[in-house]
Formats: sequence, structure tokens, C-alpha cells
Amino acid sequence: QLVESGGGLVQPGGSLRLSCTASGFTLAYYAIAWFRQAPGKEREEVSCISVGGTKTPYADSVKGRFTISRDNANNAVYLQMNNLKPDDTAVYYCARDARGLGCTILQSRNFGSWGQGTQVTVSS
Repeated sequence: QLVESGGGLVQPGGSLRLSCTASGFTLAYYAIAWFRQAPGKEREEVSCISVGGTKTPYADSVKGRFTISRDNANNAVYLQMNNLKPDDTAVYYCARDARGLGCTILQSRNFGSWGQGTQVTVSS
């Protein structure tokens, strides 16, 4: 089970750090991805971090603004979001690699153990 936290309401240009923690399994053994889903839109990939932390692909829409990291000692993955824009408004989910593909194919069907999501709202 994964649990997301850290969402909230922030003004454009602001920052948030999302956390993804695990219970029942060791998060360090899995690639972990962040996805988001805005109202009326399909779930889309945001970023992913490989087991070793060396591979961190990002969606073009968040490159240069978001940073994914992991803290294996605390069984957590983080998503630092800077310079937030209204288009970043969505429910953010984390999920673990379910097919052994790591971050190579960043599609939601390859990930599982989804958390309940955390709402991020960017608005003035």
C-alpha cells in the first residue's frame, strides 16, 4: 500500500513537496512513479525513479520544475514541485513498478499498488 501526502492549495509560482510512503513492502526494491489526473482528463505520467535512483525521466510539461528523489532509509519517494502552474492542478498518485520494467515504459498499466492520491490545486 502506498500513501501520498503533501498536496494542497498554492499560488502560481509556488512550491510543494509530495511524499509517497509505503507500508507492507520495501519501497527501495521498486521503481516508483508519479502520475496525475486532472478533472475530465486521463491519468498522465509525471515522473519515475529507478531502483538505484539513476534514471529519472520526466514528462515534458514538468521538466526543469519538478524533481523526483527517493529516501530508501525512510521508505519514501518525494516529488519536489517548483514554479507551479494552474495546469499542474490535479490529483497526484504514486505507484510501484508492477511488471519489472522499471522506468523504461512510463505507462499507468505497468504500475500498481496505487495510493489514494493527494490533491494539488494551483490557483490565485
